[in-house]
This record gives sequence, C-alpha cells and structure tokens, in this order.
Amino acid sequence: MAVVPRGGAPGKKKAAPARPPGGRPEGAPRASSGSGGPSGGNWLRELGRRPLTSYYLIVGSSAMLIALGLTMVLSSSMVDSFTETGSPYSLFQKQVAAAAVGLPLMVLASHMPMRFFRALGYPAMLVSVALLVLTVFKGEEYNSGAMRWLEIGGVTIQASEPAKLAFALWGAGVLARKEELKELKEWRQLLFPLMPGCAVLVLLVLLGTDLGTTMVLLTIFLALLWVVGAPGKLFVGMMGLVATLVGIMVAVEPFRMARVTSFLNPESDPSGSGFQLIHGLYALGTGGLFGVGIGGSREKWGFLPHPESDFIFAIIGEELGLVGTLVVVGLFGVLGYAGLRVASRVDDPFVRLAATSVTAWIVLQAMVNIGTVIGVLPVTGIPLPLVSAGGSSLIPTLLGLGALLAMAKTEPDARRALAARGPGRVERALSWLGLGTAIERRDGDHGQVQARRNRRR
Repeated sequence: MAVVPRGGAPGKKKAAPARPPGGRPEGAPRASSGSGGPSGGNWLRELGRRPLTSYYLIVGSSAMLIALGLTMVLSSSMVDSFTETGSPYSLFQKQVAAAAVGLPLMVLASHMPMRFFRALGYPAMLVSVALLVLTVFKGEEYNSGAMRWLEIGGVTIQASEPAKLAFALWGAGVLARKEELKELKEWRQLLFPLMPGCAVLVLLVLLGTDLGTTMVLLTIFLALLWVVGAPGKLFVGMMGLVATLVGIMVAVEPFRMARVTSFLNPESDPSGSGFQLIHGLYALGTGGLFGVGIGGSREKWGFLPHPESDFIFAIIGEELGLVGTLVVVGLFGVLGYAGLRVASRVDDPFVRLAATSVTAWIVLQAMVNIGTVIGVLPVTGIPLPLVSAGGSSLIPTLLGLGALLAMAKTEPDARRALAARGPGRVERALSWLGLGTAIERRDGDHGQVQARRNRRR
C-alpha cells in the first residue's frame, strides 16, 4: 500500500486509511483496553493537562492520609487507652471529634477567596503569639519538663501547632504586599518584618523546649525567602544562621544533647535516651514486607512510648509492613508535588508564596517525623501530619490544606473550568455572607465563556 504524505498531494483527496477486516485502521493509535483512552504512559500526560489536577491530587492524598490516620490511631492507642481510662476507644474518640471539627473547616476554607486568607494572617499571628505567651506562664508540663500544652476551658491544646499556619499565611501576605509595591529591591526589605516575626515565634516556642516546631518555623521562613527570590548570598547566610541557631539550642540543653548522642548510637543507653528509638526500629523490623496485620502490633503493648503520636509511623511499619510505609511516603510525595504545582502555575504572588509555605510546613514535618522513626534524625517529638493523634495538630493542618485547595482553584485553567460550571451551594451560601468576590469573578468569567460560545454559533 502506498504511503500518503501528511496533508496529501496538492489538489487530491486524502486517501482513507485501510481497515483490516474486523480490525482498526492502519496507523491509528491503539486504544487502552476497556476505556478507549490513551495508552502507555500518555495517561499521566493527559492527567497533568487537566485543569483541576492539583485540586484532586490534594483531595485524594489528604483523604487517604486522614483515613489511614484514624485507623492507625485506633489500633495504636487501644492498649494505652484501656490502661488509662478503661475504654480502648477513648483516645480514638477524641481524634474522631477533632476530625469532625477539622474536616468541615477544611471544606469551608476551600471555598474562601484569597482576600480572606490575606486578611487572616495578621489576626492569626497575634492570636498565636498570645497563646504561646500564655503557654510560657500557664502551660502544662509533660515529658521531662517540656512545656507545650495549654488548658483552655477543659480542652488541652498545643499552641505551637496553629502558629505554623499563622506564620505561613502572615509571611506570605507580608512578602506579597512588598512584591506588589515593588519594595523587594534590598535585602532589608526581604527580612523586615518577616525575620522579627519569625524570631518572636521561635523564641516563645523555645521557651517551651520544642525544637521540632522551631525547625518547622525556620523552614517556612527559608521557603518564603526562596520563593520570593532572595539573593544567593542572603539565602545561604540565612541557612547558616539557622544551622548555627539549631546547634546552639542543642548544645545548651542536656536532654537535647542526649537525644543527639542516642541518635548516633542508641545502643549506648538502651534503657534511657535510646529506648524509644530502639523499640521504634524493632517495630519497623518486625513488620517485614506486608506487616503483621492491623491490630497485631506487639510494641504498642507498653514497649514503645507514644505509639499513637510521635512514633505512629513505626506502628504503621509493624502492622502494614514496608508496603504500608512506602504508601505513606508516596502520599506525602503526591501532596508535596501538588502543592508546588499550584505555586508554579498561579500568577498571584500571595498564592505562590502561601502555597509553597504551607506545602513546605506539612511535607517537611512529615519528613522529620519519618526520619526520626527510622533513625536518620534525632528524636524531636513532632507528630506525623494528618496521621498522628492530636487535635491540636490535625485541625490546623486541615485548615492549611483547605487553604491549599482554595489556592488550587486559582490556577488559570482551574478558574476557567470552575467558571464554566458556575458556583456551587457552598459558594452561594458564602456569597450571602459577603464573601462572594471570588464567586462574582467566576460568574463574570462564566458569562464571558457563554458569550464567546454564542458568537461562535
């Protein structure tokens, strides 16, 4: 059969491709089995081109982590809950209550316009500072004198957790405003008031001996500088300053130095500073490839301290095996990719900065927690986001993810796709409350789309 060049010969009708009996035309692409969609790896490329890919990646990875977290909190806390309260479900019920509060807030936040989050940064920062000051003077001490908890109205909260979200939104708003006003021409404009604000939070958190949260706050600070385009010398200098500060904090506190030395050689003090790390490694080693099954952990029977919070990843490794731990790591990888994808595809400087800072906060905290459990980082005592027990961590994280979902909707393609759909029930309800700026913009875009369609007809 003669091959017809693409476009055909001038003045001649293009020959139709031959179709074998009962088969497809020669040269036609082979459809994937059962779906008629693209074959091979093309489906990944097609997925990346869809307007709401970032949004659904965030929703999917977050939902799976939350479901896994609730399951593992129930499994890992049953023994301790029964010992302390007589009910194996007491701590699990608290986690479910926190999720019942956080999930509606996440959905509500995902429908908020960007001006809401820009306005939220300053009051959230002030409230966080006030709560941290109260913690310093009236906080509760647990675990070797660590003063991180504050009791308000019978509810115990960890004030440093909402401070992460507050600093991410506040810092993004400060730098976005400076960028819009063309004020980021000198290094002083980059650091003021961002650096003093970070220093206040870090100082208050350190007074509660919380090195893990300090590292997260400093990471958010560096992420904001990186996104805004800080000069290389300034960025390297700030990284050196952060490393020096962390080294000083470790050196001045004996228990932190003990954690570092036990991390390097946990067998040197197996019944003291190395006890938790050793039993965490025991749990991971026991799980093998597929684990011993949900509920079958042995280390949670009084051997591994805090199996439902700081070391829940070890219980995941024991009960779900290597496969389960890789799934958790993969889900955080997907979440990190989606957040950075949002930051790289938007035009608004605030959205770009806030998406990066929120993503850096959640993903880096997960990396630090996992690194602690597998023995490549010193024990810091920070939870695994969305998975570990604790409403003080879960609710602010869900709010941060709700903000990230709202930011994903501001991608240019996503905005046009949502405008074509029109506002939903939640958005219409918010418009009644005076929060309908984004909805009005979408309606306007929707009208323009319809007008263009009518002109084409």
